[in-house]
Amino acid sequence: MIYIISDTNETAFNIASEEYAFKKLLNEDMIFMLWINKPSIIVGRHQNTIEEINKEYVKENNIEVVRRISGGGAVYHDYNNLNYTIISKENEEKAFDFKSFSVPVIKTLESLGVKAEFTGRNDLEIDGKKICGNAQAYINGRIMHHGCLLFDVDLSVLAKALKVSKDKIESKGVKSVRARVTNIVEELPEKIDVIEFRDLLLEYMKKEYPEMKEYKFSEEDIKEINKAKEAKFGNWDWNYGKSPEYNITRGIKFPKGKIEIYANVIDSKIENIKIYGDFFGIEDVAYVEEVLKGVKYEREFVLERLNSINLSRYFAGITPEEVAEAIVE
Repeated sequence: MIYIISDTNETAFNIASEEYAFKKLLNEDMIFMLWINKPSIIVGRHQNTIEEINKEYVKENNIEVVRRISGGGAVYHDYNNLNYTIISKENEEKAFDFKSFSVPVIKTLESLGVKAEFTGRNDLEIDGKKICGNAQAYINGRIMHHGCLLFDVDLSVLAKALKVSKDKIESKGVKSVRARVTNIVEELPEKIDVIEFRDLLLEYMKKEYPEMKEYKFSEEDIKEINKAKEAKFGNWDWNYGKSPEYNITRGIKFPKGKIEIYANVIDSKIENIKIYGDFFGIEDVAYVEEVLKGVKYEREFVLERLNSINLSRYFAGITPEEVAEAIVE
């Protein structure tokens, strides 16, 4: 087992290095990473970036926008946000088991006199207020779990930079982003800074895994990471993406995630379709989009086509009937 502590706050590089560790450092059974980004918004793999951000505010305040390779929702990072990643070899059944991967954070907070609980689909909370969102990706027997810990983040910027959809607010029964979240530092009996907290989290992992050794990226590693940064995570097409022309747009929030569709329907058939959302899945939803092209835009025909594939690999915990409902009224 190895651990990696990033010494840069460059967002696209950190996201690229995380993917590199996940996909290229295959000889390691387990990898633990800690990293802090400059002010940025990280959007989920399947999200429509423009619908998740306050574009004018983001541009005016030089907030970087990067898409990650895991599902879930958009999160705001700054210099007082701590990100951790756990990469491990696991059976597919372990995919989207967020709770067990949150134990290091829960135990570290416990040592500081704070009780954190795992709630809902993928959140960590203190007294009902969110302190951490979690996301995962799964490829060929490997899970990459990452958490975004609000340590002492500027919540006023978070609230302005992120758009929060009306259905998400209503489902939480609250009025704003700020009402749903808190910073870890506010809950600590004795105040520390984000670097001290990072070191305590690392200390916990070292006690749990005494064999864990530090890994430093080689020059060759960094060269490959920078290639991915330029070609993918620093690329507009990846971070924002292109939407098809559409004449129908719909969105429904289910317990396991929101699904939004943009479809171009001509002569009552789906000509093209784009599926967005904060859902999780093992496979790329682009395949589902291809499968739906040419289908009659009626619930029974859409459901029949969805049932022709193993939809659970694309929408974890969401049924074909629910996906059909999101697509056709």
